[in-house]
Amino acid sequence: MDEVKVGRLGPFPRVSKPVFIVSTILIVGFIIFGALFSELAGTLFTTAQGFITDKFGWFFIILVNLAILMCVYLALSHYGDIRLGHQTETPQYSLASWIGMLFSAGIGIGLLYWGTAEPLYHFMAPPIGEAETAEAAKQAMNISFLHWGLHAWAIYTIVALALAYFHYRRGLPLSIRSTLYPLIGKKIYGNWGHTVDVLAVFGTMFGVVTSLGLGVMQINSGFESLFGLPNTLGVQIGLIAFITFMAILSVMMGLDKGIKRLSDINIFLTVILLGFMVVLGPTQYIIDSFVENIGNYMTSIVPLGFWNEAYSGTDWQSSWTIFYWAWWVSWSPFVGVFIARISRGRTIREFTLGVLLIPMTILFFWFTVFGGVAVHMELLGNYGLVEAVQNDYGSAIFKLVEYYPLTKPITLLIVVMIMLWFVTSSDSASFVIDMLTAGGDTNPPKIQRLFWASTEGVIAAILLAAGGLGALQAAAIVAGFPFAIVVLVMMYALLRALGRDRLVLYRNKQRYITDESAEHNSADEFVDEHLLKGPPKIVEGD
Repeated sequence: MDEVKVGRLGPFPRVSKPVFIVSTILIVGFIIFGALFSELAGTLFTTAQGFITDKFGWFFIILVNLAILMCVYLALSHYGDIRLGHQTETPQYSLASWIGMLFSAGIGIGLLYWGTAEPLYHFMAPPIGEAETAEAAKQAMNISFLHWGLHAWAIYTIVALALAYFHYRRGLPLSIRSTLYPLIGKKIYGNWGHTVDVLAVFGTMFGVVTSLGLGVMQINSGFESLFGLPNTLGVQIGLIAFITFMAILSVMMGLDKGIKRLSDINIFLTVILLGFMVVLGPTQYIIDSFVENIGNYMTSIVPLGFWNEAYSGTDWQSSWTIFYWAWWVSWSPFVGVFIARISRGRTIREFTLGVLLIPMTILFFWFTVFGGVAVHMELLGNYGLVEAVQNDYGSAIFKLVEYYPLTKPITLLIVVMIMLWFVTSSDSASFVIDMLTAGGDTNPPKIQRLFWASTEGVIAAILLAAGGLGALQAAAIVAGFPFAIVVLVMMYALLRALGRDRLVLYRNKQRYITDESAEHNSADEFVDEHLLKGPPKIVEGD
């Protein structure tokens, strides 16, 4: 049960051969297909994406709402006392570092790319009602909060919690396959386990590569406004090479010295930028609207969360809400594995509330400070922000800061933040892919990290040059659909395993109380000895 077979494959000393080989073949195959037949690939995967979002939107809506209900239940129930690890352990990382790392992995560039653009877009093209009105402004903030709020983080929380629980409590590999153990037992080490891990590698690689390819266009826009750097393919490929190089340095330094430090810097720069925008912007409006936006979101979360356009006959949701749900699901293996890796020692209650609420609150404040202020400005007059979104989503934030003092330094700070978010997303993804292809090893060899970090940059550059990024994004959504079914199964497996854990926890504490000869300092130490399996063994073999 607790053995993972890995072996040498060429220059790579420790890989799970079925997962590594199949993942590599699929990725290389898609690169060739997407680069040589970009139009056909775009048509094929966009059609498949449209079919999934049109016909199975109801399934994604049910899934994300079930995830929220399960998170609330776990946080408030007696399961919340169970610790991810020994009952006497303390968290591996401080709260600040933990928040920084899960925020960097879970959001990445989306914060800077969509924080200004999405509220403006919904303001100028609301799904319901008249555009560019006060009601459209409220609706724009509500929809943006919906897409980046509880539903998204509930999916991440469930996947990460299941992984952390089965790894730290049951001694199974830190791999997607382990979450299915209560249902299929040792078959997780066979084809079923290999399949779900390959799906996870596929979704992680293509999700991050898509963000990397699209995001360099935003960085290029920033450099164009700062230094007059031309907005060309050559510049964008050069930026990809630089970001990839930085990601390689970070991932080679490891989790504590590389990813953790960059995440701490990201959070520091985020606080600096937010502080600047609040102090020099419409401070009173920001505070008032943030409070009101939270209230509007809380009162509308149920109707918006279950809204499915059944009575309107429109298809707006397939391009926005359902797309977002599928996108978060496709990212959940990557984010889930990474958050699980950094969460040892936290209780289920602390973990669930932390992952669910803390990044979401920061996001909401960011959307209010940038998107909310931009919408407010457009309500007061024509500042050209709507036109900026119509021309290029990524340029909206740069257009906004033109109306603030110190425009050039702030633009430079934003560009630096975009690049750092990219680096942390890329090195986190490389670390996760390496763990998945190394049988769940939490400290895989450096040469394998180097391989996956380099691969991400090469894929992004090739598909950006060939015009295949649109197909790649659609492919990630298509891959997210089967994984959505895995997430649903994962929820059931976790509840089933937690029920047994809680029963054993209770019985062993009762045994401790009645056992006068027990040589332990506490009931929790007694439970640890009788319940935990310890870390998984990585066994050399084929």
